[in-house]
Order: sequence, then structure tokens, then C-alpha cells
Amino acid sequence: MKDISIALQQIRNDFLESVYDAVSVSSMVYADHSINEVLDKTYSSPIEYVRSYDATLRGFNKYGAMFSSVASILFYTDNDSILYSGGVFPITKEMKQNEWYKKVNENKNYPVITRTGTGDIRDTFSVIRELDYYRVYNNTNKYMKIDLKQETIHHIFQNVRFEGEVYLLNNQGEVEYTTNSDVLWKERLYDFHTLDLPEGASLLEVEVDSNEYFKGWTVVGVVSETELLQGVYNSRRFILYLGFLNFIVPTIVIVLISRSLHTRIYKILQHMRKMKNQRFETIMGEKYNDEIGELTSEFNRMSNKIKELIQDVYVTNIQKKDLELQRKQAQLSALQSQINPHFLFNALETIRMRSIIKKETETAKIIQNMAKMLRRSFTWGKDWVTVQDELTIILSFLEIQKYRFEDKLNYVIDIDDEVRSVIIPNMILLPFVENASIHGIEPRKGKGVIQITLKRVEDNLEFIIRDNGPGFDQEKLTHILTSLRTQEAMGDRVGIKNVYYRLKLYYADQFYFDIKSDDGNGTTVIIRLPIKE
Repeated sequence: MKDISIALQQIRNDFLESVYDAVSVSSMVYADHSINEVLDKTYSSPIEYVRSYDATLRGFNKYGAMFSSVASILFYTDNDSILYSGGVFPITKEMKQNEWYKKVNENKNYPVITRTGTGDIRDTFSVIRELDYYRVYNNTNKYMKIDLKQETIHHIFQNVRFEGEVYLLNNQGEVEYTTNSDVLWKERLYDFHTLDLPEGASLLEVEVDSNEYFKGWTVVGVVSETELLQGVYNSRRFILYLGFLNFIVPTIVIVLISRSLHTRIYKILQHMRKMKNQRFETIMGEKYNDEIGELTSEFNRMSNKIKELIQDVYVTNIQKKDLELQRKQAQLSALQSQINPHFLFNALETIRMRSIIKKETETAKIIQNMAKMLRRSFTWGKDWVTVQDELTIILSFLEIQKYRFEDKLNYVIDIDDEVRSVIIPNMILLPFVENASIHGIEPRKGKGVIQITLKRVEDNLEFIIRDNGPGFDQEKLTHILTSLRTQEAMGDRVGIKNVYYRLKLYYADQFYFDIKSDDGNGTTVIIRLPIKE
């Protein structure tokens, strides 16, 4: 009932707003000096009136254009010097018999709101007012009639929120407008109390306004009992549906949440059981932001951390053991090939001293270099040496080869002083110098050159050795590099593989190794190692 009352008040307010828009227009025109003057003036010729009309009345509808509810503005006058057209009409005897004309003359102090029309059909609400504001323009009688749009009034009373019939009653209780199609309100006035209303219908009444325009007018709403109770029935069904939803939807949500929790917790439990068998697998799937999602993330982090620790400790120890085993094998190979080192060193020293006595200094120097190299090859206690130590052995080897080949071999060493103290694995560079001499220079017919470069490139030590020997064809070079990266058995090329495997053990994937060669254009070996001071 409250909703219906609010809808009825809304109808009343919208109707008043439309009427008051027309009243506002009537007030502006009522006080418009130029319009009053044009309608009251006596014209000497039609041309004079047409000029005045064009200057003033032709645009008078500008007031109506301000409001969407105003359909038209018409003027009536008994000024005989006016040409009646363009919204200006004469006051005739027939017009004086109209109901609205009589009401205007009875109520001259304010506008009259009444229904007008054509013949017996009175279907238009109009605001009518006599234009008597200026006493100086009282030579003629002048009236203004503002018609409201019928579709606007119809739209106001056909309120979708009001489920019933609406009646607009005047101060006599007569029907001025109704949404009831059975009442022919356009043709005659009906006394509301004589109408046949639905049995058990409820009446709601709202006063239109308390001013003189609508004094005693009311808006009455008639709602049948069935339509009223329909809301109650709808509410009952709504409550049943709501109760059903309040039971089913939470149940579904609880089942889904429980299933999600159970599935994820069970998955964590399964992976924890796998850890007993040292299977440190991470939990895959969608990530969640709740507590179990955080638990899953922490479990994955823990599993990865354990695998990293195993990699760092367990695998590293295995690599160290493997390196130690290879070192022991190398020592064994050296022991198998050596013949009493002390005897060999003493014999070489005796030969060197006899060469000095005989003033054969070149021979003595070569024997001294030979002894240095042999002593170094028999010493396996150091895994790491400085670049300077490795360079000393390389120089000894090159001096011996220079002695062998004389002018056939030249070598150039370019080393940055800042890398001399860098720590590298023992005997890691010499095998490539040896290969360059034996496989590069020795088979060459002309002069051979070995270029050695040791320098710092950012945080790496770069070792480059080049020779101008016969080199390799691409197929052979590809085979060498492939055998290194697939870590084949030692077989041939023991020196290169030994160095590469040791670098792999010491530096893992942190070093760079490459061989470049063209058939007949020499060979270049490039090694980059992380710098250790």
C-alpha cells in the first residue's frame, strides 16, 4: 500500500509539474509588454499589423519551446483591426458560450486550468488567462490559451508502478481524467461516486494542490484486492526461492571449498611421502593465495632448496672424487713412464755442468729447461698455479722446441701484467702449446710462428694460441669438438680431452672453449676462464 501511495503521489507531482510549466509560460506572456501592445493596438492598415506581427508575435512560441509539455499557445481578441491567423483568433459569440470562457471571466485574478476540445470532445488540458496586466492596453479584450500535450498527460497517468485505475477529480467530485477505458471522460463529466468499482477495491486519495488552481481537486487510485494480494503472493514465492538459494548455494560453495582444500592437502601429503625416497618433486598446478596456496609455495621452495643443497654438496663431492681419481690415474701414468726421477735429474744436472765447463751454454740452457719441465711433470701436489708459473714452463718448452727447429720456429707471447697472478689449474695451457708445436709447426715446410696472448676480458682470463700450420678440415674439427662435448673416452687426443674434462670439473659451465681452424690456414684455440686472484 505504501508503494502504491508513493506511485500515486508521483503521478500527482508529474501532473502538477506539467500544468505549472504552462502556468509559468502564461505568466511570462501575461507580463510581456510587446505582446500586449500588439494585440491591443488599433491598426490603420493590414500592412501595419503584419509588420508588428512579424516583429513580435511570430516568435511568441519561444516560451512554449522551453517546456516539453506545452503543445501550443493561442491568442483570442476582439480587435477588429487584426488579421486573424498565425495563432491569433477572434472572440466570437460561439466562443463566448464555451465553458472555459465563462470560467476565465469568473476568475480574473488567476489562470484557469480546465479541459477544452472540439465539439463534444474535451480531451485537452488547457491553461487560460485574460491579458489585462497593463491598464494602458485595455481597449480590447485579450485572452491567452495554452494547451498541454495529450501524450504527456497520458504518459503521466499510465504509471507502470501503479497497478490499478487512476482518476483525476475536480472540486465537484467529477472525473476530469481517468485511465479506466470504460469511462468516457472526454465526452461528458462523470460523478465518481456513481461509478461501478471492483468489489473489495481499495481507494487511495491524494490532494492535487491547495492553491486556487486545483483547490478541492484530488487524484484517486483504485486497486483491486487481487492486485494488492498479488504482491504478497509474489513475496511468499520470493521467500521460498530465497530460502532454497540460501540452502543450496552455500552447500555447493562449502562442497567446492572442502574439495579444493582436501585435494590440495592430499597432494602436499603425497609429495611429502615421496621425499622419503629422495624424490624432491615440486607441486604443479594453479597457484592460490590462501593459506594452503602459501603452504604449497613454501613446500616447493623447500624441495628446490633441498635439491640445490644436494647438488652443491653431494654432486660437488662426487665431482671432487672424480677429479681426484683422474689425478691419481694421471699420476699412475706418470709413475709408469718415469725411470727413477732422482737418477734422471742428477744425470741431467751432470750433463748440464759438463756443458758449462765446455762453454756450451746453449746446450746447458736447453738441458736446464728440460729439467724444469720434467721436475714439473713429476710434481702433482699442486692443483692450482699462477699464470706466471704456467708461463715459465711454456717458455721452457718453447726454448727446447726453438733449439730443435732453430729458425723454423718463432714464437710471440703477449701477456698483460695484471693477469700474471691469476690462479688457473695446473698444466692447463701447456698441452695446447705442445700441440701447436708438434702438429702445427713441425709438419710445416716453411717458417712457423706461434702466437700466445694472455689478457683480461671483463672478469675472465682469455688465453689465445695461434699457429700457421696446416690446420684441420671442417669435418675433422667438428668431430673433435663433438667428442669433447659428448665426453667420449680418452682414446686419441689425450692432451686436449684431459684439459677439457678438467676444465669441466673445475668450472662446470662457467668457462669458454673453442677451436677454430681452416685446412691450410693454421689453428686457433680460445679459452676463457673466470678470474681467481
